[in-house]
Amino acid sequence: MPIQALIFDFDGLILDTETVEFEAIDELYREHGHQLQRERWVLNLGTHGQTDLYADLATLAGRPLDLVGLRARQRALYLERCDALTLRPGLAELLAAARARGLALAVASSSGSGWVERWLARHVIREYFGCVRTSEHVQHVKPAPDLFLSAAACLGVAPEHCVVFEDSPNGMRAAAAAGMRCVAVPIALMAGYELPPVTLQLQLLSDMTLDQLLARLG
Repeated sequence: MPIQALIFDFDGLILDTETVEFEAIDELYREHGHQLQRERWVLNLGTHGQTDLYADLATLAGRPLDLVGLRARQRALYLERCDALTLRPGLAELLAAARARGLALAVASSSGSGWVERWLARHVIREYFGCVRTSEHVQHVKPAPDLFLSAAACLGVAPEHCVVFEDSPNGMRAAAAAGMRCVAVPIALMAGYELPPVTLQLQLLSDMTLDQLLARLG
């Protein structure tokens, strides 16, 4: 089946906001004598509402904590560090090559539109994407297939002609549920973590050229 469209996750795939998030929350845990367990954090990766890490911390601490204050501190630190992020390696080159080839491009993210659009504009890559689909556009975020199916419909491309680029297990499950091929590009923090079945796995987007990717996926 010929590939006509590439659909990209945002957090962790375009910008590694996820490592920044993990480190900021882990710092709060360590202040209270504990360590954030990756297995708990991964539950929320690529989605939201699966587990409350701050309630977990309060349980571990065994006493009431100022959860509102902790969330505000983490958010401020998170935003400050996100400001310093650059695009993940190989992303800019892949977008340029895909546009030159005439492939349709979209972003499909469980985050909100304000968040995604802000960073796409800041890093001057919004123009590449014919569609951006976020939590505001669907009833269910990943691991449900809604975001990817919505992006494909927006592009006017059938799911079987789309390839998804994902870093999170929830996103990979969503791609499979949407009937789309998936290229996994997990962040370094996921090293050694068992991922759902995917079509292809890379360490970085820069590991292959677009032509090499299409040849492998085709």
